Amino acid sequence: MINDQQVETVYRRLSEAMPGRTKDAKGPKGQPDAFRSCISCMLSAQSLDRNTAMAARALFALAQTPEAMLALDDRDIAAAIKPCGLYNMKTRNIRKFCEHLLAEHGGVVPNTREGLLSMPGIGRKCADIVMSFTFGADVIAVDTHVHRVCNRIGLTDAKTADKTAQQLEERSPDWALRDGHFWLIQFGKRICTARSPKCDLCPVADLCLWLKVQQKTGPGP
Repeated sequence: MINDQQVETVYRRLSEAMPGRTKDAKGPKGQPDAFRSCISCMLSAQSLDRNTAMAARALFALAQTPEAMLALDDRDIAAAIKPCGLYNMKTRNIRKFCEHLLAEHGGVVPNTREGLLSMPGIGRKCADIVMSFTFGADVIAVDTHVHRVCNRIGLTDAKTADKTAQQLEERSPDWALRDGHFWLIQFGKRICTARSPKCDLCPVADLCLWLKVQQKTGPGP
């Protein structure tokens, strides 16, 4: 991994090159409250954004609270969320989530990572996204783009997104936590793309460990 001073430099440069958190940044999938944000995150697993949005619209047209969700038949939930895939498993998770939320939290979504992770169907990525967007916490949520970028550059050295999130929390300077997710994801979509990254446009190319290896060994297949 790159050293602590280089980590600071990476964030500084990305903060200058990327827009960061915009004024119109919305919660997960644009949902207006913590409950629907959590459900939308659950729907997004292994699903394209457009399919997740379609499933969320159909589901929330039927129910927008845990009580209303539990009043639905499983077949109705599954039919509504079918576009996002894995709909039978997600239906079970939604029901378990709603039952736990009402039984253990009085229907109020907890606003801490520990509380969110205690909920059925909520993993680290979802918890951090809800914390950042819905509750305004200074955390760096790790999605596919952020995971790829961080491990390419050398900000982290992790095999899973959860490990990447843990290492980022340990290594990132406090000042970068609020907008770090935005800088990294914007960078991953615009420059450090999965295929054919635009290294000639990269503001941190001189620090990137992946690029150093490519320069020594040549591009892989």
